[in-house]
Amino acid sequence: MPLAVYREVAAHLCLVAGVQTELLAQQSQRFDYNLSQVDSLQIDYTDNDPSCRAQVQQILAYYSDRYGAWETVEPSKLETQG
Repeated sequence: MPLAVYREVAAHLCLVAGVQTELLAQQSQRFDYNLSQVDSLQIDYTDNDPSCRAQVQQILAYYSDRYGAWETVEPSKLETQG
């Protein structure tokens, strides 16, 4: 996905109360025009409200319909990659 789309998704998600996002940079040592500049989008919930999570899922579904499916990565797997 292009950087601009990641930024748009992150901005959209930050409008949800209790949600914070962070874009994690691509870690590839080789430049490739076909790769995104962003490796992943980290979503943090500061509020455990189920309606908050449902709203996030709706936003992700909206972008998924347009740009392709999201892949969920568990935080423990992110830590071992770096």
